[in-house]
Amino acid sequence: MLDLEFSQVSDPGRTRTHNEDYLDYVAPASPSEGHARGWLFALADGVGGHEFGEVASRAAVEKLVSGFRLAGEGEPLSVLLPKLVQAANTHVFETAMATRKGGASMATTLVTCALRFDRAVIAHVGDSRCYLIRHGQARQLTRDHTVANEQIRLGLIIKGERLANSSILSRCLGTEMFVNVDSCEQQVIGGDVLLLCSDGLHHSILENDMVDALAHDSDLQAAADQLVSVANQRDGRDNISVQLIRVKSVERVGMYRGRPYKLR
Repeated sequence: MLDLEFSQVSDPGRTRTHNEDYLDYVAPASPSEGHARGWLFALADGVGGHEFGEVASRAAVEKLVSGFRLAGEGEPLSVLLPKLVQAANTHVFETAMATRKGGASMATTLVTCALRFDRAVIAHVGDSRCYLIRHGQARQLTRDHTVANEQIRLGLIIKGERLANSSILSRCLGTEMFVNVDSCEQQVIGGDVLLLCSDGLHHSILENDMVDALAHDSDLQAAADQLVSVANQRDGRDNISVQLIRVKSVERVGMYRGRPYKLR
């Protein structure tokens, strides 16, 4: 069966007085629940410049987690996860409308990863990221929803060109009733590490730093603490959050008419 270990850290950084990041997870209570539903990890970063950023991030993650716990057994994660992120968006939007007459300004990014059998499904909105670290290399699985990144994708600017306001989001949760959710599916193998983080981390460290922190089968909590410490030393002007999920073993399956079957 799928066997994981994980760690997580959320730090306010060196200059901010409060933390607008929020993270949580769902671990199966039994092997049968692991087969039926799997694991869930989620990380949100309340958008700076909006009121109630910490309320938005917490509302998004809590809605996602509760929806995952109540989901039907065996529902494909590739269908379930984007649906749950959409529900989280609606919840943040409605929370903003109810918080103050006329609606409060409330928004957050969100990245989430669900794992079952030998598959990981990642869904996200905004610039919080998910990386896959395998065989000493780190690869970004998500695409930042920023104005600068959209301009690069369209060929309007060259990658690496320095831009003012390069972190302005083109998409986030809570600003509209509906949001376009990006998702992808990744087969995982024993030894893989999935890293979810807010921009306070990935703006301050390199992919090589991620690999180095996880080298030589290091303790995951120590690795998470090291990454946050390095981000604080190099910058620390933003909240910093990271989740590390190490795959210890998987259960290989095939799919037939949407139902998994065990491979020998």
